[in-house]
Amino acid sequence: MHFSKKCSVFKVVLSALLIVALLQLLYLSFLSKLHGKQQRYKYSELFGSKKTANQDEKNPRREHLRYSLSTGGIFDGSGQYRVYKNLIKSDFSTNQKPGADPRSHHLALATHTTINNLHHLNSLLERWQNPLSIAIFAHGQDVKFATAFVYALSLFCPQVQALVDFHLVCLSGEMASFPEQDREHFAGLEEKGCSGVFANLESHRDKYKNYAIGNNVSYPNNLLRNVARSGTDSAYVLVIDVDMIPSANLHHQFVTMLMKREPAVDEVLVLPAFEIRHTRKMPGSKPELVQLYQVGEVRPFYDELCPRCQAPTNYSQWVNRASRSSGPLEVAYTLNWADPWEPFYIGARSVPLYDESFRQYGFNRISQACELHVAGYRFSVLSNAFVVHKGFKVQGEFHSRKDEENRRNRVLFRSFKESLKDKYPSSPRHC
Repeated sequence: MHFSKKCSVFKVVLSALLIVALLQLLYLSFLSKLHGKQQRYKYSELFGSKKTANQDEKNPRREHLRYSLSTGGIFDGSGQYRVYKNLIKSDFSTNQKPGADPRSHHLALATHTTINNLHHLNSLLERWQNPLSIAIFAHGQDVKFATAFVYALSLFCPQVQALVDFHLVCLSGEMASFPEQDREHFAGLEEKGCSGVFANLESHRDKYKNYAIGNNVSYPNNLLRNVARSGTDSAYVLVIDVDMIPSANLHHQFVTMLMKREPAVDEVLVLPAFEIRHTRKMPGSKPELVQLYQVGEVRPFYDELCPRCQAPTNYSQWVNRASRSSGPLEVAYTLNWADPWEPFYIGARSVPLYDESFRQYGFNRISQACELHVAGYRFSVLSNAFVVHKGFKVQGEFHSRKDEENRRNRVLFRSFKESLKDKYPSSPRHC
């Protein structure tokens, strides 16, 4: 009898536990469905194909992106690449009044990359909190990823929204489309925000080395530079690689300098280029940079691979100049171009474009510096401004076809120099 009572109590307790467990499962299932419904709602708000007037008002970026993609882009001069200019426009660009004086914009940064290096945009914006134009090259599946990530950056990153204009370049046989089916790339981003987008981009950083994109796919660096440069309305542009950082407060210093002295029409303003060990924090001022330079933690850009390519900058003169302070920006000294100098510089919009026949590795920037020289430009080195590349450039870190590409572009450079004689027949200069 006693044993029978115990069994009955045990059965009741067991039944109660089973009911509780079942209720918990039902509750979890309900939460999961609710979360999925919320995610689908959030996703439809961002990417939904059903358009209403209310949605258009809430998400003008989506509608601009749809329109940009619907144009199909334009072909470059060679017909081998498709260009989507102003795929996403910044608030800065959107709010500029038509016909406004470009001098009011002063200075913009222009750069280029693949999705492999797009994560560098984060640290670049931390330093450069001003207008930035970036041209992205994508191929194959990366066309879809690049479109999706550009949209995500413009949605979740306030500083990107405010300052960055995006342009997309792909092969002419490829087309970008609106990222309606790419939910996996955006799962949880509403909660993680901007940091989540850049974390996702980090997963693409080691996809391939430098220009080793794929078989018979050439990285059109000079086309990208031109697209980024022409994609801004600023009166002056600094074109750098995406893994470089300019000195702190450059924009403010440059605007202040313009009030006292504007560059001549035949003058570009050179920023000495350096590279720094990966373990070191990026210097912001000239005194910080000189201190690292003197102990070997910073060195001239391409110091190991091509010391002659930057030697005409005259680093010793720049470093030892009496004014080592972070005082007013001014011209330290002026130089004529010398082969094979390829400086980074601030130039007006009227500066000749880069020759787009140069692709992959070699002679892509030096060809443009050479043209500036033949066209009569002089190169004025700024006193306290500079750019720094992340990490030392060393032998062995390049893709396997680097030397082959360099030889091919060397031949192209010879014919390019000959063409300059026809373009500037009255110039006494040559390179």
